[in-house]
Amino acid sequence: MLQGFPPVLANDTRVLILGSFPGAASLLATQYYAHPRNQFWRLLGELLNEPLAELTYAVRLERILAYRIGLWDVLAACQRQGSLDTAIRQAAPNDFSGLQQCAPRLEKICFNGKTAGRFAPVLQAAGYQTLALPSSSPAYAALSFEQKLHAWREILHDKL
Repeated sequence: MLQGFPPVLANDTRVLILGSFPGAASLLATQYYAHPRNQFWRLLGELLNEPLAELTYAVRLERILAYRIGLWDVLAACQRQGSLDTAIRQAAPNDFSGLQQCAPRLEKICFNGKTAGRFAPVLQAAGYQTLALPSSSPAYAALSFEQKLHAWREILHDKL
């Protein structure tokens, strides 16, 4: 079983972006969205007007937390060959029951891609606003960067 990462949250986090599960490059680097072709840091950097993709990982995390944005994944563990969500087997979800204690100001949960988005009903039932986003993965090429960015702008709508 592959193990995911702990959440990147602060007491004042207002928005949480959930992916599905770290890809092979991310697991190897022990960093969220470490694959150089994944557009996550570039998309979020455009939204925040910050050069996130050019910063060290530690500084990236500091910057997003300063904007009250957190990161995590819907899955805590799984079996998978490669990095595609379609290859995920024996998935174990993260326990979201402690979110209210860890991030009492959390209002909105955004899902990076369809696999993560399957958890939207669970988190809506817990009282959070939810937003499904097109995946930042290089495997999702149906939309251009600009089209993805347009959809991702909704992360900031009324929140930051």
